[in-house]
Amino acid sequence: MSDNSLTIKLLILPHGKGLTVPGYATADSAGMDLRAAIPEGEPLTLAPGERGLIPTGITLAIPQGWEGQVRPRSGLAIKKGITVLNAPGTIDADYRGEVGVILINHGDRPVTIERGERIAQILFAPVVQAEWHLVPSLDRTQRQGGFGSTGL
Repeated sequence: MSDNSLTIKLLILPHGKGLTVPGYATADSAGMDLRAAIPEGEPLTLAPGERGLIPTGITLAIPQGWEGQVRPRSGLAIKKGITVLNAPGTIDADYRGEVGVILINHGDRPVTIERGERIAQILFAPVVQAEWHLVPSLDRTQRQGGFGSTGL
């Protein structure tokens, strides 16, 4: 492990038994692959435009001051049009439920998800909690517009 490593407690739920534990595919991978913990022989098919909550069969105890970020896998996006609907999905440090992944099929064909298939990736990041400071006005900057105000 590198100097910026983090230890996270992982509990495998009964329906997640036998699946590969999330891990890094290469030494420099930023995210660990999450796998579908759907029943063997009962694939899930997402029609074009359909979304579904896919179980992963794991729960986590993320340390205080950190979050888990569930992100799409680029291969699923380009090859099948599948992405994480609320990307990035946030897993708070105090959440102890099963990690679920909301997938949506943006493609033009039905896509079938099988047990153990890599469906998303999870990254961990430090969290900074902000406090509001109410003021009567803000400093002006050169950029006053929004949504395309800097050009195309």
